[in-house]
Amino acid sequence: MKKALEGDIHSFQAMFAEFQGQLKSYLYRLLADRNDVDDLTHDTFIRAYDKIASFNQESSLKTWVFTIATNLAYNLLKKRQRWTADAQDQGKQYSINTPDVRQACRMVHATSPLGAYEMKEHIDFCFICIAKTLPVENQVALILKDIYDFPVHDICQILEKTEGVVKHLLIDARKTMMDIYDNRCALINKNGTCHQCSELNGIYNPKQDQQQELMKLDLVKGSKKFHREKLFELRTELVKAIDLQHGVGSDLNEILFRVTRKAIGEIDKV
Repeated sequence: MKKALEGDIHSFQAMFAEFQGQLKSYLYRLLADRNDVDDLTHDTFIRAYDKIASFNQESSLKTWVFTIATNLAYNLLKKRQRWTADAQDQGKQYSINTPDVRQACRMVHATSPLGAYEMKEHIDFCFICIAKTLPVENQVALILKDIYDFPVHDICQILEKTEGVVKHLLIDARKTMMDIYDNRCALINKNGTCHQCSELNGIYNPKQDQQQELMKLDLVKGSKKFHREKLFELRTELVKAIDLQHGVGSDLNEILFRVTRKAIGEIDKV
């Protein structure tokens, strides 16, 4: 740390590397785009190194760097509209109407070592999509606390909010997420409108026993006996275990994000 504070870039780089993987995963959950994540991770490194002399060590270096990254992500996200709860439906419809997109997804699935379809990873994909319906501050608070186990004190610093405000952001975020899941997710509600987990599994794993795969998930097994708060906890536990960067389906999920973003008008092409 002493060398880093004195401007030694190799020392700073070594410390940055200790949490760089988690930082990129966090930014991916906010941005849903690999290129944006790479750009913001690079910009965060440069900005943090340039300002390292101002780091007063009142927090951990990790929290200080996450504050810089969050501000950069916020500046990017405020230029974009929040996602609606039916963003995945729009992506699905766009795929149905666009043969080239369906072919591109199948190509990734067939040729990429990270192009497999796994229901667990799609549940994480869905979690990211629904979290993006939240205001950015709620989204940040929820992801930092429930997925990356940041203490509320650190989240207060990152968001520059009081403890009371951060706790309120968390309560609102969880309630909104659970409300959307109650109305959409067919895994936990027979009346749920979204069957993408099963539909995509049927497309990419046609020989797989659907019910057998579903019953491997604690979320599905618990859907008949747990209340919605517990089901939300089960989701977050599942999400925590997913490697966004190197999971077996990370390349497939990346193109599915691009399809969704194209469908809602966030980008011009897949």
